[in-house]
Amino acid sequence: MLVFVNTRADGTGRRELFEDGASFAAWLAEHDEFGGPGGPGGETVATDADAAAARELRDALVTLLLAHSGDEESLGEPLRRAERHLRRAGTLYPLATVVTAEGVRLASPQAGVPRVFGTVLAAVTTFAQTADWGRVKACRNPPCHFGFFDRTRNGAGLYCSTTCGSQVSMRNYRRRQRQEPETPPEA
Repeated sequence: MLVFVNTRADGTGRRELFEDGASFAAWLAEHDEFGGPGGPGGETVATDADAAAARELRDALVTLLLAHSGDEESLGEPLRRAERHLRRAGTLYPLATVVTAEGVRLASPQAGVPRVFGTVLAAVTTFAQTADWGRVKACRNPPCHFGFFDRTRNGAGLYCSTTCGSQVSMRNYRRRQRQEPETPPEA
């Protein structure tokens, strides 16, 4: 799931991997775990509309993960919009229960790009049923929003790395410095 979420440009050198149909198809070709549209050894075909749908699904997931991080800007209406989008995606890309002697899993019964989206939703659903669901977060550093698993002891991690945490601290420090009125020298 995080490999899907972490496909957006962030201003730090990461580029948008779902920019258009060709870039989305290239990403799918590299990620067999999503059962790419062409299937094993098949040609991966994705349109610009598929790439746009992938960006929408990804952005809804990022908003949800930002809520896990306590990001105030993602709460309220942005979170409700993301949840509505994910509910719609759940109806467009239904899942099937696959029962085997080894266990039970969710899988997408569809083919092509809908299978990819269903596979993402299956991964989200499966992980959301674990006690660790709230530890899957998005970095609160605004240009980053990289998805990560919070491994802190108390589950209070807010940033994907110490670099992002430092950037936010420095921005907050500079903002406070600009806001503080200069005190006149004492006579």
